[in-house]
Amino acid sequence: MITKLAPYFFGFILALLGALVAQWLNAPLPWLIGPLLVTAICSMRGVKTRSHNVFRNMGQWVIGTTLGLYFSPQMVQTIVQNTPYIITGLLFALLLGMFNAFSLRQWGRIDFKTAWFAGAIGGASEMANLAERYKARVDSVASAHSLRVLMVVIIIPFTFKFLGIQGNSIDPNVSSYHFDGLGFIGLIALTVCAGYMFKRLNVPNPWVLGPLLVTALLTSNSVHLSHLPPEVSKLGQLFIGWSLGSKYGPDFFSRAPRFLSIVALVNTVSLCLAAGFAYLLSLLSDIPLSTLMLSVSPGGITEMTITAKVLMLGAPMVAAFHVTRMVFILLVTQPLYKIISTYLERRA
Repeated sequence: MITKLAPYFFGFILALLGALVAQWLNAPLPWLIGPLLVTAICSMRGVKTRSHNVFRNMGQWVIGTTLGLYFSPQMVQTIVQNTPYIITGLLFALLLGMFNAFSLRQWGRIDFKTAWFAGAIGGASEMANLAERYKARVDSVASAHSLRVLMVVIIIPFTFKFLGIQGNSIDPNVSSYHFDGLGFIGLIALTVCAGYMFKRLNVPNPWVLGPLLVTALLTSNSVHLSHLPPEVSKLGQLFIGWSLGSKYGPDFFSRAPRFLSIVALVNTVSLCLAAGFAYLLSLLSDIPLSTLMLSVSPGGITEMTITAKVLMLGAPMVAAFHVTRMVFILLVTQPLYKIISTYLERRA
């Protein structure tokens, strides 16, 4: 029993040390990036560390519940007013995924179906499942998404830190929340039930979206059960970083060096395209450029909303962009793949 638990305990200690060192170095998002980098480096060096899915679920629960506390009636109204820009962001994500797919197919020397699911701006697990269904190379798809998330999570926060970008978008209603023991227990019960129900219904990212939906419904109707203590928020970020870092094995970069090099190059171009699109969108809307950068970036919902929350850059708006994008991409990726692959087969 102790032998089985040792890798998890050791992994947690490494993640905690990474967070503390990153905080001491005044790094951006220390409780996310510190555990991620330390765990990833140790895992790629062959150190036997592990992170159970339970810890990632707990981290996602923290993020979803925390985000829901931002959805005050005023914030919901702001999001509704910006619906056209959110829809524009969906179309951009689709076009960016197509750019990634055709680039990976052309230069990564892989078949189109693998390139399509590897390039889509969607959840890694969902895209890997679709790749398996269509008999694409699941390992390449998973590797591409892992590297994409790693690059985005590191590049954007450090760039914001270097440029001194820091927001002040604290909702006055959020800042007045208080911690209440009984309310906190009630909040846990409601959000955990929602997460479990979303999981049973096979909803993607159930432990983010379930708690987020419940808490947002309560908050938007001015029902405030309790605030989450800062320690809980930090622990949630640590669990997310630990989970992401533990996915990297000793053979990660040696598995397909050319393919991963092309993925890194395509990701860099994608980030530049996203920055350009965010700038254009900022000229048309009242949404700050920094918030739009996080909203349209090719990162995951969990990582980008954590960044927005910690840097106070409009977390609810970022969440709205990413939640709608995730649902949209999941709905269109499969049928669009069938249409394009049929067209390519006819041309061949």
